[in-house]
Amino acid sequence: MALSILSTAKNTILTESRTLENLAAMLDESFEKIIQLLFNCKGRIIVTGMGKSALIAQKIVATLNSTGSPSIYMHAGDAIHGDLGMVTKEDILICLSKSGQTSEFKLIVPLVKEQGTLVIGISSEKESFLIKNSDYYIYIPLDSEAEPNNIVPTASTTAQLSLGDAIAICLLSLREFTPKNFASFHPGGSLGKQLFLKVDKLYKQNPKPEISPKCSLRQTIIEMTSKRLGATAVIDEHNNILGIITDGDLRRMLQSEKDLTNIIAEDIMTISPITIGHDALAYSAFQKMREKSISQILVEHDNKYLGMLHLHDFIKEGFQ
Repeated sequence: MALSILSTAKNTILTESRTLENLAAMLDESFEKIIQLLFNCKGRIIVTGMGKSALIAQKIVATLNSTGSPSIYMHAGDAIHGDLGMVTKEDILICLSKSGQTSEFKLIVPLVKEQGTLVIGISSEKESFLIKNSDYYIYIPLDSEAEPNNIVPTASTTAQLSLGDAIAICLLSLREFTPKNFASFHPGGSLGKQLFLKVDKLYKQNPKPEISPKCSLRQTIIEMTSKRLGATAVIDEHNNILGIITDGDLRRMLQSEKDLTNIIAEDIMTISPITIGHDALAYSAFQKMREKSISQILVEHDNKYLGMLHLHDFIKEGFQ
């Protein structure tokens, strides 16, 4: 049984990979023409399909939008019941269908072409209605689906998905799309936060542990415990940063000192602590902390103490 399962899984993957290899070999100058048309589209790229192809169409639209190509998903079934009104002559309509004989497309394609909308058909049947009636088409060669009965869309939908990715990446390259462009469309994602989130959006959420250099050991421990950041800044009367005391500093002091009676903060503190400017990128602070193998970093402006960040602050934001 185990052998049969592994064999089935491997055959599925290999069948789909062969389909992708055949698709890659099929692409020619006509594909380049299609990419140029999509790149110069003055309207939106509208992608539509039925059944499993509709699900692939949704993913293609999501990828196009996230990489700078304005796109809309339209279910072919809904299109013939009113949604066709979203299609304008400035748009380009991409139709996905394995058979190319979908009845909805036999209604949709003539109507949108009549108003001047460009239609790109994607199908695995060269003699299909969709291939013959589209302004441009992409043929997906398909020997068989990956399942034994050659019925369930598997290799065909994998090829559609891969082709959608190829279209999106080609358009991305033509647009000279950068990580910063991508992040601007994903401000809530980890990449967006790396490129836009500032330190001052984080440190203000934390308490602000601080003591003077003459504070006693007891006062130091109370401040560190109450603020729960595992450290405290040591500052002078003008709020200038003199040092930092961390849990590690306390442990090392306790191991080396026998008489704790007269210990004060300046005896324990680490001078010239690692700091970050309040207007710096949060990711810069995170990188600095990883490079220095520290769990806390002091936030400053002109050496004036503003607050503290802990490594956990960055983990909560999804930084890795």
